[in-house]
Amino acid sequence: MPLVTLTVRQSSTPAHKAALLDAVHAALVSSGVPLADRFQRVLALSEADFRFDPRYPDLSTDRTPDFALIEILWSAGRSVKVKRAVLAHLMASLSAAGLQTEHVLVCFKETLWENWSFGGGRLLHA
Repeated sequence: MPLVTLTVRQSSTPAHKAALLDAVHAALVSSGVPLADRFQRVLALSEADFRFDPRYPDLSTDRTPDFALIEILWSAGRSVKVKRAVLAHLMASLSAAGLQTEHVLVCFKETLWENWSFGGGRLLHA
């Protein structure tokens, strides 16, 4: 069960946020995540509360106010091959939607199965 957190500036439009979240979900589904497994949240922060370097570490153009940070928390054990496939699918989807892929930072975070309680306080895989 991936938990996706999208962090954007408050000026981000609903359509921009939806395009980002839909692309992330499609990329996860392409890697084997069930279609119904959608847990997403959006943090829309002011410019003062969402600060980022315009080019670090290797961008050739400055990040714009449309910059997005995508954090994907999922269970440990995904190979680098799977992560690269998710990233390739995500970037292709974002590009097809007309979004600037150079201004999207993706962070994969992993946790063990016994750290998830999906509801009712049950630890399904522990």
